[in-house]
Amino acid sequence: MQKNAIVPYILIMAFGIGLIFFLSVQGVNDEAEIAEEQATEEGGGETAAEGEEGGETAEADFDPEAHAQANCISCHGSSYEGGVGPSLIGTALAQEDIENILVNGQGTMPGGLVAEENAAAMAEWVLSLE
Repeated sequence: MQKNAIVPYILIMAFGIGLIFFLSVQGVNDEAEIAEEQATEEGGGETAAEGEEGGETAEADFDPEAHAQANCISCHGSSYEGGVGPSLIGTALAQEDIENILVNGQGTMPGGLVAEENAAAMAEWVLSLE
């Protein structure tokens, strides 16, 4: 007697469709919770709006070292000693020049990597590297 090979595939397909349906219904029920988690992961949401209303500026929450780790090490190296971009350690540039480069860019460095209101804090941090 020969077994029908299609039956296991039909069962697997039915189970998969049922699982997809269950997960989509579960996602609809947890929609508010998922949106709240995404807002906190992105650093926005209610906490940022409350901080702005409280009179705090974005500069108070700005961490130059964390920003550099996220945006600068790909060109300036993990120890900021240079790579594709020049070394940031012991730079001879004035703070105003660094702020201008951070906001407007220069050479291969694109502008706008640091918001204008955070450029002074970032420039001070770059000058503190030794």
